[in-house]
Order: sequence, then C-alpha cells, then structure tokens
Amino acid sequence: MFDNYFRKDISWGGQILTLETGKIARQADGAVMARLGDTIVLCTVVGARSVKPGQDFFPLTVNYQEKAFAAGKIPGGFFKREGRPSESETLISRLIDRPLRPLFPEGFRNEVQVIATVLSHDLENDPDMVALVGCSAALTLSGIPFFGPVGGARVGYIDGAYVLNPTAAQRKLSQLDLVVAGTAEGVLMVESEAAELSEDIMLGAVKFGHEGFQAVIQGIIALAEVAAKEPWDVALADPAKDALKTRISALGTAPMAEAYKITEKLSRQKAVGEAKKAVIAALEAEGADVSAAKGLMKELEADVVRNAILDTGLRIDGRDTKTVRSILAEVGVLPRAHGSALFTRGETQALCVATLGTGQDEQIIDALAGEYRENFMLHYNFPPYSVNETGRMGSPGRREIGHGKLAWRAIHPVLPEKDKFPYTMRVVSEITESNGSSSMATVCGTSLSLMDAGCPLLRPVAGIAMGLIKEDRGFAVLSDILGDEDHLGDMDFKVAGSENGITALQMDIKITSITFEIMKIALGQAKDGRLHILGEMAKGISGARGDVAATAPRITVININKDKIRDVIGSGGKVIREITEQTGTKIDIDDDGTIKVAATSIEAAQKAIDWIQGITAEAEIGKIYNGKVVKTAEFGAFVNFLGAKDGLVHISELANERVQKTTDVVKDGDQVKVKVIGFDDRGKVKLSMRVVDQATGADITDQVGAKRPREDGDRGDRPDRGERRDRGDRGPRRDRGGEAAD
Repeated sequence: MFDNYFRKDISWGGQILTLETGKIARQADGAVMARLGDTIVLCTVVGARSVKPGQDFFPLTVNYQEKAFAAGKIPGGFFKREGRPSESETLISRLIDRPLRPLFPEGFRNEVQVIATVLSHDLENDPDMVALVGCSAALTLSGIPFFGPVGGARVGYIDGAYVLNPTAAQRKLSQLDLVVAGTAEGVLMVESEAAELSEDIMLGAVKFGHEGFQAVIQGIIALAEVAAKEPWDVALADPAKDALKTRISALGTAPMAEAYKITEKLSRQKAVGEAKKAVIAALEAEGADVSAAKGLMKELEADVVRNAILDTGLRIDGRDTKTVRSILAEVGVLPRAHGSALFTRGETQALCVATLGTGQDEQIIDALAGEYRENFMLHYNFPPYSVNETGRMGSPGRREIGHGKLAWRAIHPVLPEKDKFPYTMRVVSEITESNGSSSMATVCGTSLSLMDAGCPLLRPVAGIAMGLIKEDRGFAVLSDILGDEDHLGDMDFKVAGSENGITALQMDIKITSITFEIMKIALGQAKDGRLHILGEMAKGISGARGDVAATAPRITVININKDKIRDVIGSGGKVIREITEQTGTKIDIDDDGTIKVAATSIEAAQKAIDWIQGITAEAEIGKIYNGKVVKTAEFGAFVNFLGAKDGLVHISELANERVQKTTDVVKDGDQVKVKVIGFDDRGKVKLSMRVVDQATGADITDQVGAKRPREDGDRGDRPDRGERRDRGDRGPRRDRGGEAAD
C-alpha cells in the first residue's frame, strides 16, 4: 500500500534519529516523520504553484504546534482543545523559520507553508530540534526550490565539556543552552542562553554543534536520493526586469547616495522617498513598466549603502565600523514604579519598568513537558509610533515575543537566587523610538530598571547588535547597527553579557552562511562594544539600590516546622485568610515550611509574623505569655495564649487568695498574662495567673510561694484529706453500738 515509503536512520548525539516519508500526509508536497527516542514530530510542506499577482515578497509561513495528547494530557481551559499558539510554540516557529528562509532562491515568490506537529513527547528529548531537522528534510524532498538541507543541534556545556543534544536532566546541570543551525558549509542561526561564558567557549560551542549535525545533513541527502520529488520548474530570470534594474541604477544611484549622507533618520527617509519618486516619474515618462520597480529600488538602496561602507569604511550616520552611538542611561524616571529606566542609544530608546510582586504573582505555565512556575517575566512592546508609523495595536506578534524572550535570556543568568530575593519580577519594555537594535536596548534598560528596583543582580548586563556587509571583494563587521544596516545587510548578530562573559547570543544570517572567522571577529568587536556600553550604563546606576522602593511589597522570610503548615492554613484556609485580611499582607507557604510575608509596611509584616509564630510556637514551661480568656467554667478558665493554642488556668491558679467562682476573677474576652506551669497526661497546657503580676507581666512566684496545680474537681486550695488528718488523728473508731472497735 505504501509503495513510496522510505526510512533513514541517523546516528546523532549518541541516539538514533529516524526520518520516514511516504506513509503519512502523502498529499503534501513533502512530509517527513522525524523521531528521536520517543519524541515524534510530523513535518509537512506545501507550496503554491503560482505567484499571486503583484506580490513582491516571499510569503513563507512556519507553524510549529504541540498536541496535548503527545504527552498524554488533556488541554486545560473550558474548550478542552488546543487554541492559539503558546509563547513556546511561537518561539519555536521562529527558530525553524530563521535558518530555512535564507535558502530559498532570490526572486522566488511562491507561497510556502511549513507545519511541524508534535505527536509524541518522551519528556527527555525536546521536539524543537527534531522539528527543525524534519522540516528541513520535508523541504528537501518536496521539489520546491530550496538550497538545503539544513541541520541543527542543541549544545550544552557541563563540567568544562560540550554535550550534543543534552537531555532534559542534563540541561539542568548545563552552563549553556545553545541551538545552532546551518548548512554543510557554515552557520545560519544561533540562539543561546549562557552563564557568563567567554567568547572562546561560545565560539567553540557553535563549532561543536556545526560538526555535530553534519551527519544529519548527510542523512537527509541520502534520503533525498531515493525519495525526493522532481524539482519545480520555476523561471526566476527575467530579462525585462534586468533591463529595468539597470535603468533604475542609472537614474537613482546619485540621488540615493546623496540621501544616505543625511545622518538623521526621518530626514534621511524623506530624502530617500523623494529620490524614489523622481526615479518612478522618470520611468513613467519613458513609458517603462514600473510594476516591479519597488523591489528593484530596495536593491538599489542596498547597493548604495553596502558599497559606501566597503569603499570608505564609513556608515550611514558617519560612524566607522566599530563605534557605538551616543548613550544616555537614566533611572528612577517614574515616581510610582518600583524601578524604571530610560535607555537611549542614538535614535533607539527603551522605557523599561520593573514591578516586584509575591509568589502569588508568578506565571503558571502549562507546558507539554509539565506545569511549572516562572518568577521573572519580560514583556517587550513595539508600538508603531516608535518608527513614525500608524499601525495595529493588539496582542503581541511573533517579533515582539521573540525580542522579549531574547532579552529574558540575557538577564536570566544574573538574577539572584530566589531565597536571597524572594520576589516575582516583571519588566515591561516600551520601545519609544527605534532605529536599530531595540531588543538590545531592552536588555540594557531591563538591567537598569531591576537595579533601580533594588534587585541585586550578580552584575549589570548590556547588549549590542552586530551587522555584516559581505561581498566577493571583502567584508565589514559593523558594531551597533542601525535599522537600515539591518535591513540592507547580511547579518543580525546580537550579543549580550556582563563584564565577566556572554549571557545570550542570537544570530540570523541572510546569506547562505558565514565563516567562523567572521564570527570570531564579530564576537571580539561585540565584547569591546559591550564593555563600553556597561561603562555608560554605570553613569546612571552601577549596582542595585540598598532597599526596594517604598511602594514595593517588603517580603520577610521565616521558616516553620512542616508539621505546622496545616495549623497556619487552617480548615479550608480559614486561618490564613484571617491573617491576611486583618494584617493586609500577602502570605506564600512552601511545602518545606518556608513562609514569605509580603507587606507595604514593616508593622503589618511583623503583625502577621507574630501571629504565625504564635500558631507554630511550642509552649515553654516557665515562660510568661499574653493571653485572652476564651471560655470560663466552674473549675477554671481557658486562655488562648499562643496563636491558636489554649491552656487551662485552674480555679486554684487564678489568684493567690481563695476563689469561689471563676467569673469573680475573669470573664470571656479578658486580656490576661499567664505562665506555663506544666502539661497534663494528654499534653494539654496548664497555666497560672496567680504567679504573674497582671500589671507588669513580672514573674512573682517567689513572692506568693509555690502551690500545687489542681486537677478538675479540686476545691480551691483546701488540703487533701490525707493531709488534714490520717487515721491516727481520728482516735479510736467506734461501731454502731458505740463501743470501741478493734
């Protein structure tokens, strides 16, 4: 039945990667089932056979989706089915898209859709790399024009050694989480989080990963030799278009070059727009077909900018290739925020605001591998006004989610341990101006705002974006790129870290690949730029403030016996609710007995802490406590003296003199001072009021003398019958007849 079924097993990182085709999704242009361990991803590719009229861009869409059944789960929520993509799915969709996109031929405009569906997850092997490899294989088999295949791998760094495709357990021990993808010739994409590692270690990890996925590339090629479909016949060359390009170059090169001498962004954009209009007008006057002119104008812009940099070493704004734009770092710009910073670098600006919360504010993430909590959130927003445009306002798009996660990775390694700074942290980055590298401005602004909020970062972190202009006659690596240099260049290489090392890398290549020589130069240049930026940031704030803001909750951590947790919570949460309502605090209780009390005032926090300690403390013999009479009885009074604990003050211990009636001394609700004098056979506490000065709380046992505590039914301080008289005291007993008995 499956005549075109083919399978390829590949040894990859100590495991077997299996690629199958021809059995499932046979109507797609390309379909591959990729399996590593018990993690299975179905990857499909479909391409449109024709181009939509007037389309001047390549519409590639990559969708990665996780099915709950893959991990034996039922989706949460009311509808009980998968809905909009999660943040993780969006990030992995971008991860797959970025190395695939540069390998389609220039001028290819047919719509292509790539879908990766996780069908099984063994909770050890992450499906993201399996999906990337599977999508690369599906494209290679599809016949769609594609200069692949692409390979990919995850690299860890444990005990000074690189690990290829570490398992979930190994990743917890690793100082590095790096993903690298590329072709047999070079690297196309890098994404990583690192524990302040050196440039040499990071470059070594990229090389290790590149070598590690070569077997995958060869395996895909071997599978394609027997299973690939006939390549599409797509005509990319257009003589008329080439002639139009030559004419546009003749008309527009000079005015475009003049426009790009203007250093201010908006003025430059205006001049570039006028140059384009003049070229279009000239073409129309000549009777030329200008339908393809828009795309060709962009090529002209690229030629002008790139050639100027290679010829003169000077960039659009007059800088050389290594100089960073002017920087201004300000903190405390919002009076009511817990922490705030305005980071301005040239014409790029980020307003970053830090908010501190409690454990109740942690984000609960229901991932395929299981539910977990996150106490650090970073949200990046890119409103249209930041680039002088109008546009849609709504939920964040893929770009905003991706940039926010990159900044999150950069800051995450330097956050303090939770037991040292028990806050939930949320940072919002509002990009108020943008002309290149707003994600790296977010890294700098986030670091500043957290320190302004009193968060004791291990070290400040800064980020810088590197660019590349590469032609046959040479290349130039650019530090702190502008927006135009990003759009018209060949590389967007973002590097973030502290003075000690790198915390995050993200590299996207727009050409088929780059060499390790270029990467090494870029990393070295980025280090110099990063250290310069850190120095400028220190002028605003060099370390965390000594205390959190007055508007932030103050968290006090105490520890109690685990066996006492239920006493603090109470039946149905009654006790903990009463504490929080009456003290105005927030209280988090961990299973190990750690309790975090958050309050906006020291007094409120102390009141809650005293209450909790009263509930959990053990009564000590000889210690004096403040108490409240909660019930009176004939034989004494019950006093609540230690949180939820009650003890009995026997009627004989109410006062030093004879007491006829309990209510003669105390009534329900009275505040009294009591001393613990012992425990009965059932462990109940026995208390005394008579040995405590009720005015001062002083112990007056020596003044009043010791008195034996009475049991229930005793009559005041009367002595026992045996103490009053024994048989010898009675004299001779007499029988009923009155005679003395023997």
